[in-house]
Amino acid sequence: MTRALLRWVAVSLLILGAACAVYAFGFFRFIDNLPAATGDQTQTDAIVVLTGGGDRIATGLKLLGQGEAKRLFVSGVHPGVGVDELLRVDGAIAGSPPFDPNLAARIDLGDTAGDTFGNAVETADWMRANHFQSLRLVTADYHMPRALIEFRMAAPDLRIIPNPVRPARMEENPWWRDRQTFDLLLGEYGKYLIASWRSILARGAEAK
Repeated sequence: MTRALLRWVAVSLLILGAACAVYAFGFFRFIDNLPAATGDQTQTDAIVVLTGGGDRIATGLKLLGQGEAKRLFVSGVHPGVGVDELLRVDGAIAGSPPFDPNLAARIDLGDTAGDTFGNAVETADWMRANHFQSLRLVTADYHMPRALIEFRMAAPDLRIIPNPVRPARMEENPWWRDRQTFDLLLGEYGKYLIASWRSILARGAEAK
């Protein structure tokens, strides 16, 4: 009985170790393949910004001011926040020209999304309501892989140009030296895996 128990423990530890090794390998690949800043200047019907990190909204405002799209949609805004307040809080990217207040009429806000899945659904509804077919998606580089999965599941008919933003904190400190950034990236990788499996299962169900 003792020998059998020891064998079971040994096998369990080997399986756990292998699973951890696979997870770690996948995590490092995820970090190594984070999307770089895009040089694609193709105009789209809309710019879509997902709230939740520094410089995202400022980047969206800059792109709108440069004429990269007809309208800007900010998904995941706190209920009750208006365009004027959003512009006042986020301002413009340092070194860029002041934001033209006349462009405020081309900005719409969505306040029903509480997560990335909600961002995708909220944005898809807004795009269809405006008869738009293409969008430039602005979010953090580490968030972009999962966001693209969710958006392509919610609206496979839309053309999406990723416009990743590198958070200032990650520019200043390597992720392996910053515990907060490390935890953020590790958690995001787990969410990315869940979204990936949801996408695989959804495609499998559609194929039946």
